[in-house]
Amino acid sequence: MAGIVSSSSSCLKIHYPSSSSAEEVFDSRRPSSRLTLLSSDSPPTTHSRGVFTSTIKLKDSSLYAASDSWKWRTQVSSSSSKEGSSSSSSTRRQDVVINLLKSQLYDAIAPLDRGVEATPQEQQRVDEIARKLEAVNAEKEPLKSTLLNGKWELLYTTSQSILKKKWPKLLRPNGKIYQAINVDTLRAQNLETWPFFNQATANLVPLNEKRVAVNFDFFKIAGLIPIESPGSGRGQLEITYLDEELRISRGDMGNLFILKMVDPSYKVPL
Repeated sequence: MAGIVSSSSSCLKIHYPSSSSAEEVFDSRRPSSRLTLLSSDSPPTTHSRGVFTSTIKLKDSSLYAASDSWKWRTQVSSSSSKEGSSSSSSTRRQDVVINLLKSQLYDAIAPLDRGVEATPQEQQRVDEIARKLEAVNAEKEPLKSTLLNGKWELLYTTSQSILKKKWPKLLRPNGKIYQAINVDTLRAQNLETWPFFNQATANLVPLNEKRVAVNFDFFKIAGLIPIESPGSGRGQLEITYLDEELRISRGDMGNLFILKMVDPSYKVPL
């Protein structure tokens, strides 16, 4: 059965003559009619609900281009939406993993008195959790991050020069210990509290995006007696994990330092 195609400014109509010479007219504006554009000739098909699907061979290639363009945009939009959803889900999963690891780390170091009471097995357990966090560190260039700025409280370390395990307990630093860093001025400061209140200030020299050389140049004994001594103490420090509340660092002697942020507005003296 031949179809006659007619068009107007508002719609596309297809006329199929019936056996009784009457015409059935399907207006493209009506929900019940559907027009399929293909490249080959085939007779119209009637579906179970009486909806006609007409196959028409088009001479105007621009219609094919428009159809292909629409399909391409739809596919790209769908693909972009899926990629965005996948990326968001991946970020949420990583956040869950990081929070779980941080919780495990805090629980592991809580009874260790900053590391003084840690057995070799407990030290290994803390190091394993720290390495898992380092593996998912989002701050690839921590020395360029403002998250590093401020005063950090030392929660745990393996450094014997800080812990002083062999000293009598009354002569150890029993109060909180802080380390402050300002990346804009490349200055750092170590601060002990009870019982000695010693301080040490240093210049930082970046060696790469994570590691700095530490050159101490100023000390204060008991918080009162200033001593200028440029170059009297040297070392290196690598920032291996950093976020807004937790920092993990490793020294050039292999020591591990775990700190939490307590005052992001603190400024190290120049």
